[in-house]
Amino acid sequence: MLLSVGNMSVGYKGLMAVQDVSFHVDKGEVVSLIGSNGAGKSTTLKTIAGLMHPQKGDILFDGSPIDHTPAYDIVKKRISMIPEGRRLFGRLSVLDNLLLGAYALVSRTEIEEALENVFALFPILESRKNQRADTFSGGEQQQLAIARGLMSHPSLLMLDEPSLGLMPKLVSEIFEIVGEIARKGVTVLLVEQNVFEALQISDRAYVLQTGRIVLEGKGEDLLKSDLVRQAYLGM
Repeated sequence: MLLSVGNMSVGYKGLMAVQDVSFHVDKGEVVSLIGSNGAGKSTTLKTIAGLMHPQKGDILFDGSPIDHTPAYDIVKKRISMIPEGRRLFGRLSVLDNLLLGAYALVSRTEIEEALENVFALFPILESRKNQRADTFSGGEQQQLAIARGLMSHPSLLMLDEPSLGLMPKLVSEIFEIVGEIARKGVTVLLVEQNVFEALQISDRAYVLQTGRIVLEGKGEDLLKSDLVRQAYLGM
C-alpha cells in the first residue's frame, strides 16, 4: 500500500467538504475518485498534497504520516499534483516551467534524466522548449502541466480534472498519456468528471457524493453499476 487515507474530514470555514473518507492506493495502481462538482474530490487531492490539512483522520504515504506535512515537503516525498486548470507560468518558456517542476531534485544528473524522460513522453515539448507556455493550445498546455509534475520523479502522481476544457479527441489523448505513465511504473490517483474515460483506465475507483464515499470497486465493475450508469453516464 502506497497511500492510505483513513476517516479523513476536511472543511472550509466550518463547512465540511469531505467527511470520514477512507481509501487506499496500492503501488502501481491507477485509482480514480469520481463524482459531480462539489463532491469533495479536489479537496481530497489538495489535502493529500499538503495545501490543506484535515480536521480529523490520517494520511499515510509509504507507511509514514503526512497529514500535517507542508506542501513543499510533500513534493520532496515524491508526491506530485497536477492542479485543475494547469496553473502554468504562462510568460515563461516550456523549459523554465519544467525546471521549476524539478526544484526538489538535488543533482544536475537527476534533472537531465527527468528532462529526457518527459521529452520522450512528450516530443512536442522538446521541439518547442523555448516557446512561451501561454502560446500553447489547451491540450499542449495540459501535456506541459503533466510533464512538469513528472519532473520531480514522483512515486505518486495526482491529476485533478486533466480533461477539463479539452475537445473530445484531446481528452482521449490525455487519458492515453495517463495510461502510458502508469505503465512506466508511476502510481496514479486521478480526479475526473469524465467518468467513462476515467473508469476505463482505472484499476479501482471510488465514487464521492456530498463529501462521502458511497461506492467503490474495480473500474470495469463500476462501469456496469446502475448508480454510476444513471448518475454519471446518462444511461
